[in-house]
Amino acid sequence: MKTKIINIKKIITWNPESNSLDVLLDKEILIEDNIIIEIANDFNNDNYDIIDAEQCILTPGFIDSHTHPIFIGNRSNEFQMRLNGSSYNDIKNSGGGILSSIKNLREASFNQLYEESLDNIKPFINFGTTTLEAKSGYGLSVKDEIKSLQVIKKINEELSIDILPTFLGAHAIPKEYKTDDYVNIICEEMIPQISEEKLAIFCDVFCEEGYFNINQSRKILEIAKKYGLLPRIHADEFKCFGASELANEVGALSADHLMVIDDKGVKALSESKTVATILPGTTFFLNKNKYANGRSLLDNGCNVALASDFNPGTCTIRSLSNIMYLAMHHCGLTLEESFLGVTFNAAKSLKKENNLGLIKSKYKADFIFWNIEDLDEIPYWFDACYTKINKIMKNGKIL
Repeated sequence: MKTKIINIKKIITWNPESNSLDVLLDKEILIEDNIIIEIANDFNNDNYDIIDAEQCILTPGFIDSHTHPIFIGNRSNEFQMRLNGSSYNDIKNSGGGILSSIKNLREASFNQLYEESLDNIKPFINFGTTTLEAKSGYGLSVKDEIKSLQVIKKINEELSIDILPTFLGAHAIPKEYKTDDYVNIICEEMIPQISEEKLAIFCDVFCEEGYFNINQSRKILEIAKKYGLLPRIHADEFKCFGASELANEVGALSADHLMVIDDKGVKALSESKTVATILPGTTFFLNKNKYANGRSLLDNGCNVALASDFNPGTCTIRSLSNIMYLAMHHCGLTLEESFLGVTFNAAKSLKKENNLGLIKSKYKADFIFWNIEDLDEIPYWFDACYTKINKIMKNGKIL
């Protein structure tokens, strides 16, 4: 059975051909088998299920391409530590940070991790996110990384949104290993088993001083590619030492964070197909002054996406409309560029640009129905996700 959406105020979507925003008036949308079949002025056929848009504006569903939602408990104590002047590394060296999340996850049963992670992910739907990338990375042992990815798989089967799994075993170095020994475990044990069980689409590495250096990151990502995992990288967050250039070298889909990227890194990304994903929510949450320079990335020809970086320690923001606001205020993006960053460019960073991120024939019927007059109200209303979303459609069905 086909579904028709009628009474749409306007459709707002990106147009890759013209590289500009399209605003479509007086249109109806025809959907079949979760795919947009046609967008036209009128479909003269009564054999459709009808959905009344109630004069809402329709945009593509949001795509959050960088999250860490598989964890136990929270790290609210670190919030107070930062207010008292502790740095990211101070917290790490005191036994907090990623290492504290590792301890909690390892002690949790599969069912406990599933229930808490499900609670972490469900609210994204209310914020208009219809596709979510989800990373492992708080287990850091063969058993617990597998457990984390199996939890992502089960949640993806449970929820109506698409959850795309990323293996992030290279998130930190567990206390029981030297770095090179742990890198060998990632390459020789974790990646082969994860690939064999088809538990991940992507492989990510935290390429940062004190974590994984350039050579270690390269080794992990090249091995991952041999096993069919698509590379991503945390790059140039605290110290710039060549991670963005490595992203270009290994053909990473996305280089993420980029707060301290230099001119060489910008040039490398601009000459690649790697999407530059900026995460202003983390900078805001950490109360840092230096945001990623999205304007420089865009002006040099990079594709820029936005994501939440939702995680228990350094960003608990799930709302991509709030991330748009921060990118416009602090990273130099325009309204149109920030909208592109949470829709089509986010899809690019996940290699889903052929069926996600646009309202267009042959694309998935993933929409947000907004009670607004124009696009600029989405970042303007800081509580837009609560007060301005009328309904959400995923795969042609109202959630």
